[in-house]
Amino acid sequence: MIQSTTLFPLNAQAAINNVSSAGSKATPAQVTASFADFLKDAIDSVAAQESAAHTVTEQFMIGQADVNDVMIASSKAELSLSLTSQVRNKVIEAYQEIMRTQI
Repeated sequence: MIQSTTLFPLNAQAAINNVSSAGSKATPAQVTASFADFLKDAIDSVAAQESAAHTVTEQFMIGQADVNDVMIASSKAELSLSLTSQVRNKVIEAYQEIMRTQI
């Protein structure tokens, strides 16, 4: 009943390999675009897990799902959102540190 989803897309390793195999041939625009796509896929995955948790909860309410399925889906969604929040905080901290550096 529960679909296995991850925070990071399954093709993330392929995207990383494409960027690293291009080496110095990759332009900054290409690297930025692939990183942006990676982040978009990761955020879409978090949204999909939240949607799956809502779907399982609705199925539980009409008697088509077990309470264990609801708890597992809710825990996955909560962990994904927590990880996303922590990554966001680290990105903001890194940005603030860069802005504090003197040139």
